Amino acid sequence: MRNVDFGLIIRPTMQEQAAGTLLDYNWSAIRSLSTHFSTLWVEDHLQWDNAATLECLTTLSYLAGAFPTFRIGTVVLSQAYRNPALVAKMAATLQFLTGGRLIVGVGAGWKEDEYDAYGYQFPDPKTRVEQLEEAIFIMQSMWTSQPASFIGRHYRIEEAYCEPRPPIPIPLLIGGGGERRTLKLVARYADWWNYNSCTVEEYAHKLAILQKHCASLGRDPAEIRLTYLATVSVAEDSSKALRHPQKHFIAGNATEVIRELQRFCGLGVTHFMVKFPDLTNLKYFVQAVVPHFV
Repeated sequence: MRNVDFGLIIRPTMQEQAAGTLLDYNWSAIRSLSTHFSTLWVEDHLQWDNAATLECLTTLSYLAGAFPTFRIGTVVLSQAYRNPALVAKMAATLQFLTGGRLIVGVGAGWKEDEYDAYGYQFPDPKTRVEQLEEAIFIMQSMWTSQPASFIGRHYRIEEAYCEPRPPIPIPLLIGGGGERRTLKLVARYADWWNYNSCTVEEYAHKLAILQKHCASLGRDPAEIRLTYLATVSVAEDSSKALRHPQKHFIAGNATEVIRELQRFCGLGVTHFMVKFPDLTNLKYFVQAVVPHFV
């Protein structure tokens, strides 16, 4: 298990809590981590009703400066919220300023109420995946070609310069499990793949489809790093671990949580992005679970 490491998803919002409390919580969480946590991740959401909610890229830039020993990543950017050429420029700059610590995660977007509130169009899933592919192509072109040009159905750039270009290539993570379209994009473009909140059996099913897309494109699936995002609730008494009626949590006592994580490792997962109901769960996870993967 020595090639397995962990990343913390910081809490983007706290219901009925002030923004200062949210910041204090995240600082306490990060300072509770062991050295086997290598990354900090920020989700891309603009609002959760009226709760204080941290914007992704602003927060990521703050974390990069405040915690220089961690790599930082987005999990995942909704491609529709920002012009992809601007995202490419911002990412290249952040990669330059951090000495290569950035991972850019992108996805097609899903939170319709957020789109409506902020005035973004929310097209059908097929269109959102088409937009995602064009956004990916623009970002990767701007990181590697000078100048870069592209005319698509949804986005365009014309002789766009992105200097300084990333001194170290920016890993591109694609999140999602759409079997016909999203996983094909993963096979074609991604350095990392993320799928979340599912059972081991569902992850194995999605992985098999991803591998089929890789085969049809002539790509070695081993080139894609497999990651899994989980809400974890771990307690000495398994009955006290928090579970969700619709969403899969990794929950139970330390032995049960270790066993489930090991099953994901058996599929090839080497990085876990984890979030917790509270600091007590996080600290117990660091103490009782993480050492089994070091």
